[in-house]
Amino acid sequence: MAFYSYVFSANYKGFKKKLKKIAQKEHRNYLFLLCDTYYSILKYGMALTDYLNYEFYKKTKEERKTYAGVRKQNEFYEIVSPSQYKKRYTIKPDFLKDFSKYTKRDFIVPERCTLEEFKKFLRKHQVFMSKPYDGLGGADVLKVHSKNIKDIEKYYEECKNNRIFLEEVVLQHEELNRLCDMSCNTLRIMTFNNHGTPEILWAGLRIGNGINSVDNFHAGGMGTGIDIETGKLTQPALDKDLNQYTHHPKSNVEFTGFQIPYFEEVKEMVKKAALESDKILVVGWDVAITNKGPIIIEGNRRPGFDLVQVVSGRGRIDIMEHVLEELKK
Repeated sequence: MAFYSYVFSANYKGFKKKLKKIAQKEHRNYLFLLCDTYYSILKYGMALTDYLNYEFYKKTKEERKTYAGVRKQNEFYEIVSPSQYKKRYTIKPDFLKDFSKYTKRDFIVPERCTLEEFKKFLRKHQVFMSKPYDGLGGADVLKVHSKNIKDIEKYYEECKNNRIFLEEVVLQHEELNRLCDMSCNTLRIMTFNNHGTPEILWAGLRIGNGINSVDNFHAGGMGTGIDIETGKLTQPALDKDLNQYTHHPKSNVEFTGFQIPYFEEVKEMVKKAALESDKILVVGWDVAITNKGPIIIEGNRRPGFDLVQVVSGRGRIDIMEHVLEELKK
C-alpha cells in the first residue's frame, strides 16, 4: 500500500505534460504511452518519474526486468536496512554526532542549545548551512551569512519551531572547486556490510549545475559514474531530464577522465563506516573531498537507485541480487 500511496501522490499534471512532449519527440501515441505507464506501475513497480528517467518507453521486456523500481526497492530495504533502525541515519544531527569521526565538522541544534550557545556558533561561523533535521534530496538546504540575520533571537526561535539545525560549511578540494564552485560536489558511494566484510557496490559523483548551491540530482544537479579502481569519472554527466554534458556547462571542465582526489582514502573511510552497523547493511554515503581529505556529509539507509540506473544507462537489479544472495550465505 505504501508504494501505491507514493505513486498516486505524484505530480500528475507535470508528468502528463512531459509524457506528451516525449510522445511528440518519439512519434509515439500519447494514450498508448499513458497506458504503458500504468502497466509499468503494476507489472514492474515503477513510479511515474521512473518511467521517464529510465526511458522505459524505449525498453524491451527483457530490459525492463533488470530495473529496480520503487516497489522492489522498498522490499529490498526492509531486508537490508530495516526501518526500525532508521533514526540514526535519518535524523541528521544524530547522524553527525554518531559518525563524528567521519563527518569532522561543527554543527548546532537550536532545539538542544541555549540562545548564548547559538550566538557563539554564529560568531564563529560567518557562513553556514541551514538544514532540516530529516530533509531529502537537498530540499530546504540553504547557505546563510551570519551578517544577514537581523534578529538573532527571532531566527533562533524559527529554527527551533521548524526543526532546523546549523552546520559548518564544507570547503571542498580545489580540484572539485575547479569543476563547479557554486556547490559542494559530493560522491555517492553505496556500500554493503557483507557479514563483517565491507564492499563498495557503486560509486558516482554528483555535480551542481553552477546555478544552485546544492548538487542533488533532484535539484538540477548532474551525475556521472566513478571507476572504483582508479577514482576517475567514466563518462559524460547526465541531469534528471537526461540531458548529457561532456563538459560542465559553467566551468567547461571535461567530465570523462576527471580524477577524484584522495579516492583511496575515500574507499578506506566508507568501508570503515559500513561496519558501524550490523542492522543497516546497505548505505549510500555522501562524501565531500576537502584539501585535507574526505569527510562524510551523510549516510542514506535507502540510497535510491534512480541516479545509479540513469548513470549506468541500464537496470541495476543485479546489485540487489548480489546483496540478497550473499545474505543467504
